[in-house]
Amino acid sequence: MTSRSRALAALRLGLVALAAASFAALAAQPEADALPAKEWKAIKRVIAEQRVALIAGEAAKAFGYASPGIRRQFGDADTFIAMVRGAYAPLISARRVEFLDGAVIDGIVVQPLRLIASDDTVRVALYTMERQNNGTWRIAGCAIAPSTVRSA
Repeated sequence: MTSRSRALAALRLGLVALAAASFAALAAQPEADALPAKEWKAIKRVIAEQRVALIAGEAAKAFGYASPGIRRQFGDADTFIAMVRGAYAPLISARRVEFLDGAVIDGIVVQPLRLIASDDTVRVALYTMERQNNGTWRIAGCAIAPSTVRSA
């Protein structure tokens, strides 16, 4: 295993731990941290558009929705999409997706996305979002957590 692979594995484990803690805190989040509805709509649009690009294999377009930190980490669109296909395949293969209520947790914007697979297993992708200086939103991370729920 290369040092980059080990670093990616450690990053994924850290994101899963963050996702679990963040998801548990969603229900306890105070109203004061809520974003206006138009911001949540913009966040959902970014995630949906990136997913469309991933499914279509449009690496450069999908990479464009990533935050500057993610773009620096992966360097180029081909490396990024290869990582997504390997580590985040449920984002691409889900037969159905549903946005859940997002939350701001300790200043971190988290947008959950329910992923329903063809075998009706359910996972939740927890996106961390980052507002850019120009007001646009970019994806700063994603962790996919299993769910005990099965689709009907």
